[in-house]
Amino acid sequence: MEVERFKQQFLPYHEKLYRVAFRLTGNRQDAEDMLQEVYLKLWNKRGDLDGINNAEAYAIGVLKNVCFDFLRNAREYADNEPLENIGGPMAESLLQRVECRDEASQIKTLIGLLPEQQRKVMWLRDVNDCSFEEIERITGLNAVNIRVVLSRARKRIREQFNRITGHENR
Repeated sequence: MEVERFKQQFLPYHEKLYRVAFRLTGNRQDAEDMLQEVYLKLWNKRGDLDGINNAEAYAIGVLKNVCFDFLRNAREYADNEPLENIGGPMAESLLQRVECRDEASQIKTLIGLLPEQQRKVMWLRDVNDCSFEEIERITGLNAVNIRVVLSRARKRIREQFNRITGHENR
């Protein structure tokens, strides 16, 4: 595939790809980095791209994989980050701050233990505030499945958290 054909086939989707990357990463610079990586991957595979019927869908699929790899690596890095900002405003007393950090740590651990599909859907919806349509495009699930997966993930975290904290009847 020549340069001009590559540009014609993939550059019209640049803005859409950027919006998806931004929604997934939540950060302008990371989204730009993800796009650059996607274009590099596409360019390196340009010899195999002639048979693609839907360049937009293919590019979004590559972007999704790149972003999920990035998020997975970021999650591993975040495991070593402080938890001060998780769980809303910090409580006034030292005891309340310690309890808040402990609860945030437990929730973070529980989210990390979810099955991959539940973790992805929960991350996209609850952390990145993606619409159901965006989650459909990224995961390939339909809206009904997304709602079921999200409901199960939330229920599982709530039940496990309540069991850990001794609030099983709530």
